[in-house]
Formats: sequence, C-alpha cells, structure tokens
Amino acid sequence: MKYLKYRPLRPALTAASSALLVFAAACGNPGSESGPESGSPSATSMITVDNCEDTVDVPHPPQRVMVTGSESIPTLAQLGVLDSIAVRAGVFPPAYFDELTNAALAEIPSLTDRIDATGHLQISMEQTLAEDPDLVLGATDTVNRQTLAPHNIPLIEEPAFCGALDGPVTWEDVWEQISLYGNIFDKDAAAEAYISKLKEQLHSVEEHQEGRGLSVAILYPEVGGATTYAYGNRSMSYPLVETTGLRNVFGDVEDRVFEVSAEEIVARNPDVIVALHTDGEPAEVINAITSLRGIGAVPAVKEKKIMPLLLNYAEPATPLSVQGAQRLNDFLRQDKG
Repeated sequence: MKYLKYRPLRPALTAASSALLVFAAACGNPGSESGPESGSPSATSMITVDNCEDTVDVPHPPQRVMVTGSESIPTLAQLGVLDSIAVRAGVFPPAYFDELTNAALAEIPSLTDRIDATGHLQISMEQTLAEDPDLVLGATDTVNRQTLAPHNIPLIEEPAFCGALDGPVTWEDVWEQISLYGNIFDKDAAAEAYISKLKEQLHSVEEHQEGRGLSVAILYPEVGGATTYAYGNRSMSYPLVETTGLRNVFGDVEDRVFEVSAEEIVARNPDVIVALHTDGEPAEVINAITSLRGIGAVPAVKEKKIMPLLLNYAEPATPLSVQGAQRLNDFLRQDKG
C-alpha cells in the first residue's frame, strides 16, 4: 500500500469539486467570552475560541462572513445563520443541501468557484479584502490565518481540516463542529438541539444495523483513472460504517486514505463496497470498481453490493456523515429485501 500522510485535496485530477480526501480529527472547541455579554449585537463584542491548536478572537456574533467551502453550510443552515454570510467562494454541490438551503445559497454572491487541477480554490487576498469580511470560515493556500492576520480579519479553519492525524475520528468530531459554530454565532441552544436530533438519528441506525456480520471496503476509484484509494481507521468513514454494523476490511490501517491495488482489495474480500465519488454518474463509479483486475471474485461484486456515495456523506466529519450512515443502512436493508 502507498500511504498518503497528508493529501489536502481529493486525488482525482478533475476539478469539479474542492472536496477533500484527507481530513484531520476535529480540533475546534468553544472557547471563552471576552467583552460584552454573549448575544450582544455590538460590533465590539468578541469571543475567544480554540481552533486548530490556536486561539482566535471573533465577532460575537459575526455579521459579514465569508465562507471558502461548503463544509460548514449544513450546520450554519440548521443554526439559521446563513443570512450572516455576505459572500461565498468555492463549490457548493446542490446534492448535499435541501431546497431551502440551496435557495439561500443562490442569493449569496459567489466570489469565485475557480478550482485548479488539484482541487485547490483559486482566490486572491485582494478579492477577499475587497469584501471586508468580519470573519472568514475556511482556509485556502492564499487566504488563511497567517495572510489575514496583518489585516485583523479572523479566520476559523474547518475543524476537520486542522491537519492533525493524532488519533481516530469519531462522532464527537461532528458534535464539536456544531458546538463551535453555535458558540461563534451565539446559537448555543440551537446547536445543542441539532446535536440531539442527529444523535437520535444515529441511535435509530444503531438499533437497526443492517450490516451486522458483513465486511466493507470504502474506496475512492478514479473514474477514468488508474488509481484507487481506500480509507482506514483515521477517516470519518470508519465510525460511519461501524454504526451500520459493518466491519471495515482496511480498519487495521492507521491512516485516513491511501492508494490500494486491486490485488489488495481482492485479498481483503469485502462483502460490500462503498464507492465514494465527487463527480460522475453512479454507473460510472460502479464500472470503475468492476473494471479492476480480478475484482469479480469478491463477494461485493459477485452479489452486486456496490453502493456509490457522494464523498462528503462520508468525509469529512460534518452532519452530512449522519445522512451517510442512514443512506448506507437503507442500501443494506434494500439489498436484503
């Protein structure tokens, strides 16, 4: 196996999405209040939060936010603060959001959705400064905490992208992401309610685990490419499949994502394959799996238990992962039927 210790963006060389393959365990936690009491609309009200091994002073709540990716959107939508976003940059796939959220996103000016061949968002500091944000959510190569510091503009890195690979990812990482944004936007009660709702949904999946006794390989095949990636126990997909009762055949690999050969997949002999993708039709993704040399001997292929799944339902650790667990459990149930 060829391990990828840090690969900030998905391996596919198509640029249709800025979704990431390699993610870090969530490191953003609510911090402490400074200045006026929480909830004050005053521009001088600030709060200090912990984010990616740093402390950040942010407006509380922020009024003119710039987001540079879609990962925070499900939480911000549930907290009812999308109207705080003044401008967005990046790709926001409609498939991940409900009709109301997509309608709200359509009303937010898009600064750029330009992505390079490796999936990096192309945005300049000049573009960012011209928007005069009071908070930026999400970092890029050019717009990050270091480049914004001289301009006194705070930035919150998406917790799942903090860069630390010190331990396994768990559902706690999802709850911490929600709590962080709830704290920043003065929506703590709404955040707790959202977490409770998601926990109930997870509990329902755990009560009706359709994957008990079955093994699974979580793969990312390059459609039209020569490389296939697998996910180990440092990815959000690991607790996701465990929730459905499945056992990850690469669960002994203490890495998030890594290149894997067809022979290695065949040797692991999974009963089910989850085929992650960011673009392309589901049939193309399935074909990318079934075209692998020798894969026809694997139970998942022989019994047609290959489930295409959009990447962000499995990675990174966001509320979309709960939907991913539900979708996978439904797939397994229907397959039994």
